[in-house]
Amino acid sequence: MKTANDKAAIDALTAHFYGAFTNTDGPPDVDRLYDVFIPDAVIVNNAGGKLAVYDIDGFAEPRRELLTDGRFRAFCEYETSEVTVIFQHIAQRFSRYEKSWQDNDGTKRGAGAKSLQFVRTPSGWKIASLVWDDV
Repeated sequence: MKTANDKAAIDALTAHFYGAFTNTDGPPDVDRLYDVFIPDAVIVNNAGGKLAVYDIDGFAEPRRELLTDGRFRAFCEYETSEVTVIFQHIAQRFSRYEKSWQDNDGTKRGAGAKSLQFVRTPSGWKIASLVWDDV
């Protein structure tokens, strides 16, 4: 049964997911990705039509390196709009986002969209899959 608490829980989980990449006030908390996804989650990057499929390690660890080795400084990614549909124990969210960072060439900005699928587990809502495209 869908409740208002489900939407609030999915909102909080999504914000927690986006926050994993932020390194504006210190190292990013990439470890939180292991908490927000189910163990066998499928993660797909289709940015620019170049398909890449990851498991959690294949997704998280390269981002940890990228966000801690100095290439991407003051990185921040955040949701700007969303549409969430919840049915019983599953949910779908279409999320638009923006991001900014500094590199050796100055300040950069980007944007994109993510499609997240959620499942209700005994420990609460988790992300079962993620697909994204960005510029």
